[in-house]
Amino acid sequence: MKIPRRIAQTLINSLKGGVVPRVGLPYVTVGRKAEIDALLRDVDIIADGGASFRFIVGRYGSGKSFLLQTIRNYVMAKNFVVVDADLSPERRFQGTRGQGLATYKELIRNMSTKTRPEGGALALILDRWISGVQQEAMAEFGLSVTDPGLAPLAERRISAVIASLNEMVHGFDFARLLTLYYRAYLSGDEETKAKVLKWFRGEYATKTEAKRELGVNIAVTDDDWYEYLKLFACFLKQAGYSGMLILIDELVNIYKIPNSITRQYNYEKILTMYNDTMQGKAQHLGIILCGTPQCMEDPRRGVYSYEALRSRLAEGRFSGQHKDLLSPVIRLQPLTPEEMLILVEKLASIHAGLYEYGQIVTQQDMADFIEIEFGRIGADSHITPREIIRDFIEVLDIVYQNPDVKVRELLGSERFAYAQNEVEEEAAGQDFAEFEL
Repeated sequence: MKIPRRIAQTLINSLKGGVVPRVGLPYVTVGRKAEIDALLRDVDIIADGGASFRFIVGRYGSGKSFLLQTIRNYVMAKNFVVVDADLSPERRFQGTRGQGLATYKELIRNMSTKTRPEGGALALILDRWISGVQQEAMAEFGLSVTDPGLAPLAERRISAVIASLNEMVHGFDFARLLTLYYRAYLSGDEETKAKVLKWFRGEYATKTEAKRELGVNIAVTDDDWYEYLKLFACFLKQAGYSGMLILIDELVNIYKIPNSITRQYNYEKILTMYNDTMQGKAQHLGIILCGTPQCMEDPRRGVYSYEALRSRLAEGRFSGQHKDLLSPVIRLQPLTPEEMLILVEKLASIHAGLYEYGQIVTQQDMADFIEIEFGRIGADSHITPREIIRDFIEVLDIVYQNPDVKVRELLGSERFAYAQNEVEEEAAGQDFAEFEL
C-alpha cells in the first residue's frame, strides 16, 4: 500500500495511543461490513427526508469509535453535515448547570463538511448557502454580480427557504436570524455576522443579552437545544446538503451520574430524541449514540433502567444467536482471528512504508502473534481490537529499532508473558465481580 507519510504517521500514532484517527481509516478498515451496510441504509433514508436513531453497543476498545469515524467520513463524502461530541461530566443531554447546552456547543463547534472535515464549518455553510443562491439567480436571469436586480431576486429565494422553517418549534426566530445573517453578508457587516454565529453556537447566556445585541428575545438553553438541531437539519437540506448526522460517544458518562433523578432526566431526553426520529417528527436527521453493554443494560443505572426506553430497545425473543441489524441497537461482535490477522498485515505494511524499511515481520510471525493473543485465558470475551493493535505496533516498533531481535523471541519473552497475565487477571477479576453480584 502506498500511503502518504502524513496519514501513515497519524494512523500509527493514533492507534498506538489507543485513539481513533480521523484520517486514513479506509487503509485499516477490517470487518464490520454488515454493521456499516446497516448504518449506510439509514443514511439513504435520511437523504430521502426521513430520520434514524441507533445505539452502537460494545466493550471498551471493541471498535465503537472506529465505526463512528468510518461512517462520519463516508457521509461527509456524500454531502452530509456531521456534528459530533463525546459526553463527559460537563456535557450531558440535560443538567442543572448547563451540561445540555454544553453538549450543543460542542456539537456545533465540531460541525463538519467534506470541505471542512476538522470542524468549525458553520460560517462556511452559511456563506456557501448565500453564494449559491446568488449564483442560481444570476444563472437563471442572466445577471452579473453587480446588477442591482440581483439582491431582490436572491432575497426572494432566501425567503422561500426561511419560510419553510417558520412552522417548526422556534422556527420563526431561527429564520429571523438567518435573514439577519444574509443582510449582514450583503452589506459586509462582519460584526453582525459574528453576533449571529455566536447565537447559533449557543453562546448567549441570557435572552436579555441576545435581545440587546440582535433583537431576538430567545436564546438556546438546556431545555430546547435539541429543537435547534432539528431546525439545522431542515435548513441544511434547503441549503443544498443531503442532511445532518449527529454522533455522540461515551454514553457511559450518563450511566456514571450518581443522582438517579438526574440520570432519569437524561434518559427522558434520549427518549424524546428517539421518539422524534422514529415517529417522523424529525426530517433529514440521523442520531447515533455509542455506549458499553453495562451502560445500556444495567437495570439500576443503565439506559434500560428507564422503562420507556427498555421496552423499546430490549432484544426480542427471536434474537438469540442471530444478529438483527435493523433494530435500533447494534451490538458489536468481536472481530475474528482471521479478521485481526488481515488488520495486523495492513499495519505491518503501513509501518514499513512509514519508516522506509523492508518487511521484517513474516506472515508466520503475524499468524503466531494472533494465535498467542487469542490463546490467552478469557480472550474470547475480554480481549479487544484496541489491545491487539497496541501490542502489535509495539512489536513492530521494537523489532524496527532492534534489528537483531526476532519476532518469535519477542513473543516468547517474559515481557509479553507479563502482558498476557494482565489480561488473564482482568478476566478473572471480572468473573469474580460477576460471581459476587
